[in-house]
Amino acid sequence: MGNDGKSKYLHYLEVVTGPLEDKKRYRRYKARVEELPPDYRTAIKALHRYLQYFGPGTAESHLRMLDDLIDLFEQSVANGTSVRGIVGDEPVEFAEEFLRSYPEGNWISRERTRLTESIDRAAGGAV
Repeated sequence: MGNDGKSKYLHYLEVVTGPLEDKKRYRRYKARVEELPPDYRTAIKALHRYLQYFGPGTAESHLRMLDDLIDLFEQSVANGTSVRGIVGDEPVEFAEEFLRSYPEGNWISRERTRLTESIDRAAGGAV
């Protein structure tokens, strides 16, 4: 298959599965999450779950949001900022304030409770 055939195949593949660069970018995000200390990893995964429901509707906005989130967590680890120092005592308020920078999205209220409980567990039950 020549270059023309290969580019047609890649174009078709991206139409079906989405841009390959987006998938690579998401994999890089996931790898960075796995490098975090366990309590931070638990917290960011809880936030990620919440943000999936409430976050931006486009892939680019969603990936930008996740890049910003992992940057925040990595910087916080480097600075010695605790999970509570990042999200505060009200994880839902933190998440919703964070989401204001990414205006596209849907809101599902049941995830608020799940997020708060996950952050409480990540912070060792301390409120």
